[in-house]
Amino acid sequence: MFETGSSGSKSERTRARISAAALESFTTRGYAETTMRRIADEAGVSVSNAYYYFPSKDHLVQALYERVQREHEATARSRLDAERSLVGRLRIVFEAGLETLAAYRSVAPGFLAAMIAPDSPINPLSADSTPARDLTVSLFRDAVDGAQHRLPADVVALLPVALLVIHLALVLRWTYDDSAEQRKTRDLLAAGMRLLAVALPFVRVPGLHHATRELLTLIAEVRA
Repeated sequence: MFETGSSGSKSERTRARISAAALESFTTRGYAETTMRRIADEAGVSVSNAYYYFPSKDHLVQALYERVQREHEATARSRLDAERSLVGRLRIVFEAGLETLAAYRSVAPGFLAAMIAPDSPINPLSADSTPARDLTVSLFRDAVDGAQHRLPADVVALLPVALLVIHLALVLRWTYDDSAEQRKTRDLLAAGMRLLAVALPFVRVPGLHHATRELLTLIAEVRA
């Protein structure tokens, strides 16, 4: 499932092999059932060697986060060029995110149980999760910047981080959605996009502009 490659130094190959074994275990067994000893055994290295490259399995979870986000980015970017409306481009990013996560659905609840605590190092809003989170923000920023819109500059600046928080909330809903093919989550997304399409033309109205800026600021602060 995961390629380790044959290039690079011996150290790089060992690190890649450990990472690949961890990602395979996370996606087939889940977070709780994956241990550093199991990762080491499957990578063909000693436990001490695995810890040398990765101080804990949480560090390997971050590698999974980044991998998933790069898959999300690749899926979304392959479709963005054909769409110019802001709502359409945001819909693409949200839908691509859910599509990417589908391969990990069976183990998602286990990860959620481990990451939900505010002080958990694998919480998506933690400092340790910054690299993966920045990838998501960058994708939303490109989706906004590449769209045809007349939004105020301050709203545009705040929007990508607020969209990250909304994306995480959507993923939380998706994780617990037991409807066929997570239809309830997809219906929620569709309704949100329709509401956004109706609301966008009014954002430039002075009173609504100020309220929108305040709302986006408050949503973005969840990341802090």
